[in-house]
Amino acid sequence: MANLQIIDGRIRLNLSRIEAIGGLRRSPEIDIAEVSSVEIVPNPWTMQVLKGIRIGTGFPFLILVGTMKYLSGKDFCAIYRRTPSAIITLKSGPFKRWIFEIKDFSEIDALKALI
Repeated sequence: MANLQIIDGRIRLNLSRIEAIGGLRRSPEIDIAEVSSVEIVPNPWTMQVLKGIRIGTGFPFLILVGTMKYLSGKDFCAIYRRTPSAIITLKSGPFKRWIFEIKDFSEIDALKALI
């Protein structure tokens, strides 16, 4: 499972080796200053959260690891089942949002304290 890591003013979404292969990319990383907002959703499998076409691994309501590409941008997703997930909205960079399952709520609290 992906986990959030905050080091020296940067945040990184660490992916396991299997997630990196399934998602067709390495762990994304960006400056904390580029974070616009952080939100928690109880169920990420809704049309309000997910949009676009999947590039990566996905089985509905079970796993989604990869990029969701749509007209105005793309999101990086690492979500499993119907568990609470975090949505980090970014100001710039290759992705508009990171959507991932929350393993440890203290990671999200620490990020919220920094922005």
